[in-house]
Amino acid sequence: MSNTKTITTGFTLGTVVAVALSWSANNSILWAIVHGFLSWLYVVYYFVT
Repeated sequence: MSNTKTITTGFTLGTVVAVALSWSANNSILWAIVHGFLSWLYVVYYFVT
């Protein structure tokens, strides 16, 4: 039996998109960081509203 571990680091596509949208809408580093943590939730919210 093989024990395989996968470690992923870095930013996901959702994080990058969320930060870019947040920055273009708010011009705020703080909001960009918050929205980066929320990732795809913020992207969906942005396009719905």
